[in-house]
Amino acid sequence: MEENLVVVVVREFNAERDREAVEEMESRCEVGPSGKPAIFTDSMGDPICRIRHSPAYLMLVAEYGEERKIVGVIRGCIKTVTRGKKTLSEFPVYTKVAYILGLRVSPTHRRQGIGTKLVQHLEEWCKQKGAEYSYMATDCGNEPSINLFTLKFAYAKFRTPTILIDPVHAHRKPIGSKISIVRLSPPFAESVYRRLFSNSEFFPKDIDAIFSNKLNLGTFMALPKKWVPLWDPQTDKLPPSFSILSVWNSKEVFKFQVRGVSTLTYACCVGSRLLDGMMPWLRIPSIPDVFRPFGVYLLYGLHMEGKGGVGLMRGLCRFVHNMGREDVGCGAVVAEVGRRDPVREGVPHWRRFSWAEDVWCMKKLSGEESGDDTADDWIRSRPTSPVVFVDPRDF
Repeated sequence: MEENLVVVVVREFNAERDREAVEEMESRCEVGPSGKPAIFTDSMGDPICRIRHSPAYLMLVAEYGEERKIVGVIRGCIKTVTRGKKTLSEFPVYTKVAYILGLRVSPTHRRQGIGTKLVQHLEEWCKQKGAEYSYMATDCGNEPSINLFTLKFAYAKFRTPTILIDPVHAHRKPIGSKISIVRLSPPFAESVYRRLFSNSEFFPKDIDAIFSNKLNLGTFMALPKKWVPLWDPQTDKLPPSFSILSVWNSKEVFKFQVRGVSTLTYACCVGSRLLDGMMPWLRIPSIPDVFRPFGVYLLYGLHMEGKGGVGLMRGLCRFVHNMGREDVGCGAVVAEVGRRDPVREGVPHWRRFSWAEDVWCMKKLSGEESGDDTADDWIRSRPTSPVVFVDPRDF
């Protein structure tokens, strides 16, 4: 007697027809760092919004059975980024990479090969678009996802940046009377970034498109107040001591929500907000209302130089915290930095909320079938910098 085979169809996402079904399916898929007392759940408004700001992107859905029920989804985008610099060269090496994100399979349809089909179809599209490498990111405790990519698709663990999260309190954070914050124009910020991050990994070639995006809230520099009258931004010289970062309004793209905490934890969080609101001068480290959907500001392009750079970076992060405090719905300020990046020392964060390891796995797509095993392989080469540039469009 023949078994009835259930057909799974993978096709491109159709916004008008699929949006409601995808949102419903994703709402049942919990995401976030494992081992945390609270579970962060994606609550995106537009399912394709997280990738449509990239130069090339695709979203696929998986339909199951005769009812054509959507039970899986995956997203991908392609861009050109740096992979460091060659020895004795002043020019960065650019590579075309694909980023795979948002793989979700309905909890009731897992272990049926649906995730495998979605990855296979997306990888084929990446190859057709000329991507040389593809990579994905997940929490270090997400063993099913890591095993799928490393064991099934031959991805290799590549980088392990850290996600630092700082809740937005009811009170303003002091910046310091000796620190000045300067907003840089997009052209000047682009010039500075191309200089600072040419030796880093994953710095996007189209950084100008990011700066001109409506979600970009600006690039800011902190420097000692005494240097303000002495420094001319119109010159190519940078101050001897400064910190710099840019801010991306991720709360307009997706939202998080904390679930699964105890009644006592919930009461403590509410109490901290009430006390902070009534007595802001005490500067109680209150927890925002994370039990309802909230958004975040993402810090990217973080860099510091010179004496006092750590203090300048802290002042700059406090400045962004205060920006978020004035923006309704912003519950946290987030930064993702390389594990060995010295800038992490200057980024305020709560260890309880932050992710120690965000595992990035990578695979070489070009030359894969021919067994190309040349030395010019990004995965096997040593990094030329501890800096991993996090594209805000990928977060």
